[in-house]
Amino acid sequence: MHNITPLATSLDAHGSIVGNEEDLAPVSIVSVIVLNWNGKEDTLECIGSIKQLHYPNFEIILVDNGSTDDSVETISRQYPDVTILKTGANLGYAGGNNVGIRWAIESGADYVLILNNDTIVSADLLDSFISATKTLPANSILGAKIFFYDRPHTLWFAGGHWNESANSFEHIGFDQIDGPDFNNVTQTDYITGCAIFASIETFKSVGLLDEIFFLTYEETDWCYRARSKGHKCIFVPNAKLWHKVSSSFGGADSPLVEYFMQRNKLLWGKKNLSPQTMKQLHEEARQTLLQILLPPLSLPQTDLPFVKKLLWSFFSWIKTLRRNLANPMNQATLMGLRDYYLGRFGNCPPKVRTLRQSKTMI
Repeated sequence: MHNITPLATSLDAHGSIVGNEEDLAPVSIVSVIVLNWNGKEDTLECIGSIKQLHYPNFEIILVDNGSTDDSVETISRQYPDVTILKTGANLGYAGGNNVGIRWAIESGADYVLILNNDTIVSADLLDSFISATKTLPANSILGAKIFFYDRPHTLWFAGGHWNESANSFEHIGFDQIDGPDFNNVTQTDYITGCAIFASIETFKSVGLLDEIFFLTYEETDWCYRARSKGHKCIFVPNAKLWHKVSSSFGGADSPLVEYFMQRNKLLWGKKNLSPQTMKQLHEEARQTLLQILLPPLSLPQTDLPFVKKLLWSFFSWIKTLRRNLANPMNQATLMGLRDYYLGRFGNCPPKVRTLRQSKTMI
């Protein structure tokens, strides 16, 4: 699908093509990178939607992160023209996408769209991004208007910003019905890794995703590095897609996500925030540990003798502590904070992947 040039609509008296310079310019090549890890059904649906794109000059690069199901065989059989790169191991979001980005650079692409496999895209997504590049600052990093897959008019992302008072990132428009307030092209603090559109020149300038994160915060770190080099992150509302939200690792509230969010928020902060703000993040971590490991001890308001009240309180405290420690989300939190302070990064410990989300969060 490379080197496609749009046809002019008329000829001059000598039979030569008539058209302005923009009409005759080669159409930019876009490499759409989709990362798969045992997500066959999501990935097939995602590729199916990509195939409906109107844009005339794109290629699909599927990076398989060591899947143990029949993803590769099924996808290659159903979409034989898709380029499939097999990593042979789970390299995480950062490592897997870096494989695709390197391929795009070496194959001569002009732009890269990193796209989560649990998404479906609007048919004019690439047209909207390419159109935006003609009016926005050169080599900007562009993000889409992203809706919940199961609530197609409800926003998941319309830009993002760092909330200094809460010491956390927030999605603009999150859980709100789409409307005129979210139809403006705006500069934003970062672009979510669900869909990142950037030029090859930007990746050459900024570098690849930092694989130390493995999963979560790597795209935010990359955006902040890019901004430090003068690139802008810009929300493009005409570019739209629908997101199943972390379906490949159990949902946004799974213990696996909790582990990486706890660990990598501190790692990201260490790389990008001021020492004063980092003190606040460390204090938040300390409070979280105290909440889990040192639940409050209080005496019951009864007429029992003091010793009996003390024993009742102690055994009640032990029971609460055991519940806290048995909670899968709390276990993931503790392991995430432990590994940050011990300097253990990359993939998570195998135990984290065995945790199952608890219906009752303590």
